[in-house]
Amino acid sequence: MRLVADPTDRRLLDDFQRDFPVTHRPFEILAEEVGLSEEEVVRRLNAMRLSGRITRVGGTCAPNTMSASTLAAVAAPVDQIEDVAAIINEEPGVNHSYEREDVWNIWFVATGPDRGHVDATLARIEENTGLTVLDLRLVRPFNVDLGFKMDGTTNPVNPPAPRTADLDAIQPGDRDLMQALCQGLPIEPRPYQALAESLGRTENEVLDRISALAHAGILSRLGVIVRHRALGWRSNAMVVWDLPHDAITEAGPQLAALPGVTLCYERVPVEGAWPYRLYSMIHAKSREDALEVLERAANLPGLKGVPHKPLFSTRCFRQTGAMIADRRERA
Repeated sequence: MRLVADPTDRRLLDDFQRDFPVTHRPFEILAEEVGLSEEEVVRRLNAMRLSGRITRVGGTCAPNTMSASTLAAVAAPVDQIEDVAAIINEEPGVNHSYEREDVWNIWFVATGPDRGHVDATLARIEENTGLTVLDLRLVRPFNVDLGFKMDGTTNPVNPPAPRTADLDAIQPGDRDLMQALCQGLPIEPRPYQALAESLGRTENEVLDRISALAHAGILSRLGVIVRHRALGWRSNAMVVWDLPHDAITEAGPQLAALPGVTLCYERVPVEGAWPYRLYSMIHAKSREDALEVLERAANLPGLKGVPHKPLFSTRCFRQTGAMIADRRERA
């Protein structure tokens, strides 16, 4: 049984995961596309948010452009996993955290307005848990724009190729705007007007800045952000590959282009603890499907014979937008 049986709901999820309209009444445009009223589109999207099928209608920020982030992990004692995860999730900059099948069993993403904020977050987690934290900084992305098809197929939405962001485009006030977009737009007829009012700006100013940030590659995606687990992609593995930086130049694009691979990037290894540089995510509807994708990946020309291991997710502790502006500093 498919979790999104209604064909109109599937269209709302399939067609608007990116390139969401930046105009005064964006849901009116969606309504015209799917043949409904604006009121009905707003009702359906709000219902899907409340049911947990989508996290928000909003944006994602290109990594390490307007903010800083890193992937991190700890090796928690098995009988303390929930307690350790709770300590990690007390940090407001932690926007994703998962339990995975490995000695390094709690994985999370730490975000913040700058690298110093991220470093402080990791230091507090080390102090409060008594555990070593792996800090796995991004080197280069090959695919970091996740999307999923709801039409009954198992393939994800094909993302656009990564591009270099124009940091000179950033203006004062953009950080707060991007933070609000990552938290999610109000799902109502004039969402940008409501957003502008919350920021003390005009609707036209907000529309102009969103368009500029998207054009500059800083706002990497604007659209419906789905909860993949709630929609059927329940068997998810982070596969790590042990090969040198120069070899990743060839292997990374091959891996990113493979159907079934939903994320792909290079990160800095940790000497003596974690040798892996190349990371890929496989999101599948069953473990068997995920392993089939992994088998195809392991036979790619740039990855044949390369040591690797899959770390399947067993629990999701947190999934939300990144921290770009630290509101606590203004309190």
